Amino acid sequence: MPTVVLALKGRRYEKIAGNVEEIKARNGVVIALASEGDRGIRQRVDEVIYIPRISAELSPILAVIPLQLLAYYIAAKRGCPIDQPRNLAKSVTVE
Repeated sequence: MPTVVLALKGRRYEKIAGNVEEIKARNGVVIALASEGDRGIRQRVDEVIYIPRISAELSPILAVIPLQLLAYYIAAKRGCPIDQPRNLAKSVTVE
């Protein structure tokens, strides 16, 4: 089972890098979402999705876009109903 890691530069970067090392020590597959220009992450993970450098306050907004696309394409590959997810009626009430 692959693990998706948000490895954006910031105050928790070293802790995240340590977590990646733990996953790799157990032969896990790691896909990282990293800041553009971060070449060190390439040696630690299996795949990297780079996003442009941006302020720490705005990085979550920018990071969610490739994560949503990743979820979309995984669901499509698995044959899941993308426009009608299971249990949607339990979380959305129309009056």
